[in-house]
Amino acid sequence: MTETGLLLQMLALLIAIGGIGGVLAGLLGVGGGIVLVPGFFYMFQTLGYGSDQLMQICLATSLATIIVTSVRSVLSHNKKGAVEWQVLRGWAPGIVVGAVLGVLVAASLRSTTLQLLFGVLALIIGLYMALGRNHWRLADQMPGPLGRSVMSPVMGFLSVLMGIGGGSFGVPLMSLHNVPIHRAVATAAGFGVLIALPSATGFLFVDIASEHRPPMTIGAINLPAFGIVIAMTLLTAPLGVRLAHALDPKPLKRVFAVFLILVAINMLRKALGL
Repeated sequence: MTETGLLLQMLALLIAIGGIGGVLAGLLGVGGGIVLVPGFFYMFQTLGYGSDQLMQICLATSLATIIVTSVRSVLSHNKKGAVEWQVLRGWAPGIVVGAVLGVLVAASLRSTTLQLLFGVLALIIGLYMALGRNHWRLADQMPGPLGRSVMSPVMGFLSVLMGIGGGSFGVPLMSLHNVPIHRAVATAAGFGVLIALPSATGFLFVDIASEHRPPMTIGAINLPAFGIVIAMTLLTAPLGVRLAHALDPKPLKRVFAVFLILVAINMLRKALGL
């Protein structure tokens, strides 16, 4: 395939990935990374960029997009007074530390190991989405300094290893600690900024072998994927929001959970060479 043909095919796939990710984010309130990372992985692999560093490119590019989408989301939620700034400030240092450690670890791991980690964690998230109940509680309030000092870096660390923002771990965590769902979603968007900004910056300095880099990749961040996905997400997320108001999102969330579980199992299958 010529370079022009490759770029056109890449453009078409990115438009589809960004459009679907935006609709799902608006419709179900799920973080974009949980959709973008496997989307990027299968796209780059299909285009012939499979390598031991492929997952680093997928994680880094996903996290770069989350900077933009999370900042936009926080500002929007803040206008409605839904962001728990006290929680955000208390959890910020640990999340940032965990995110930086996540970049250091992710940069040193093989793509198959990162696939395995993504598959296991996505499977857990998918099962929680499918089986979790709104009334489940671990406590009546958010963890104190001791619990926060353990949980916040773990959240930042695992999120970077999956290339996701704050929603997939932050929303369940806060919901289980009696934070109302709309405030949990708003505050988790802030977690996303804290996770994505330092980690995407760190990934700019990760060295990817030139023969394994898709066109226009700086460090581990692919610029066309970043730009097109951001544009498509901004266009299609409002459509997802309108659909959410027109449809009952609960059964749709269960369907997405099944989809996520299947994606996770397929990622595990590829990682294990089955």
